[in-house]
Amino acid sequence: MSTNGSIAPTESPAPAPAATDDLQALAQRVDDAMADVQALPAEARDTGLALKTAIEQFHKAGLTRIVRTLKNDEHARQLLFDLLDEPSVYALFSMHGLVRPDLKTQVARTIELVRPYMQSHGGDIALVDVQDATVLVRLQGSCNGCSMAAQTLRNTVEESIRERVPEIEAVEVVADEPDNLVQLTPLPAAGADHGWIEGPLVAELGGERPLAFDAAGVSVLLLPSRDGLRAYRNACAHQGLPLEGGLVDAAAGTITCPWHGFCFDSESGECFTAPQCQLEPFPLRIQQGRVFVRPE
Repeated sequence: MSTNGSIAPTESPAPAPAATDDLQALAQRVDDAMADVQALPAEARDTGLALKTAIEQFHKAGLTRIVRTLKNDEHARQLLFDLLDEPSVYALFSMHGLVRPDLKTQVARTIELVRPYMQSHGGDIALVDVQDATVLVRLQGSCNGCSMAAQTLRNTVEESIRERVPEIEAVEVVADEPDNLVQLTPLPAAGADHGWIEGPLVAELGGERPLAFDAAGVSVLLLPSRDGLRAYRNACAHQGLPLEGGLVDAAAGTITCPWHGFCFDSESGECFTAPQCQLEPFPLRIQQGRVFVRPE
C-alpha cells in the first residue's frame, strides 16, 4: 500500500545472492551471466562485454597495487602467500594474471613442448632441476654429443625456455648419469605397444570441441589446447563428472565444467577455481594421423 492509499505494483523478488563462501555457486553465477550476455543482440552484447572489460581492468589496477605493496614488505609478503592458499583469492589473482606457476612447473611445460621436436631428430631431453635462474637438463640420444646437429638442438631448447620463461638466465646440460633424474613421459618407438591404446583419427576431432572415448575401460577426454592436443581422464576433479560437454574458450585456453562451473587450464589441467583440484593427464602421441593414449 502506497502513502496515498493506492496499491503499489508488485515486483518479482530479486534472486537471493549466493553465500560469499560458496565459490562454486559464485563461479556458476558468473558463467550464467556471461551466457546471458553472449545471447544478447550484437550491440547490447558488445556493450556488456565492454563493461565487463572495464570493470576487470579497474579491479586489476587495484589488486596489482595491493600485491606490490604486500610483496615489498617482509612481513606482509608471507601474509600474501598465505592468502594464495585460499581458493577464492587464488582464483581472483589468477583471473587477472597476478599469479603464475612456479619456475620449475613453467620450465617442465616448455620442455614438454619441445620434446616432440627433439624426438623427431632421434634425441630426447629430461629436466633435472631448476636452481635459481638456471635450468639443468639432460640430453639423450643424438642430442647427447658434440655434433653440429646436437648443438642446434641444444640451442633450440635454450631459446624456447628463455622465450617462454624470461626469468631463466641460463640452461646447462649435465652429464648423462641416472641419479636425480626427473623423467618426463617417454615416447615409445612407432608400433610399440607399452600400454598405448588406439584412439580416434585426428581428422575426427571437432576443431575446438573436446572429444571423449573409452580406452581400456577408462573414459578419456581429448582436449585441444593452445599448444596442441591434450589427453585427460574424462572426469572433473571436483566431483568426477564427465567433461566432454564443457565450455571451451580457445582464446583463454580453458575448459569449464558443465556441472558446477569449475574452470581448468586446457594445457596443464590446472584448476583456476580451486587450485587443489587438477585434471588427471594421460600420455598422448599421434602416429599416422591417429591418436594413441596410455591410460594409467
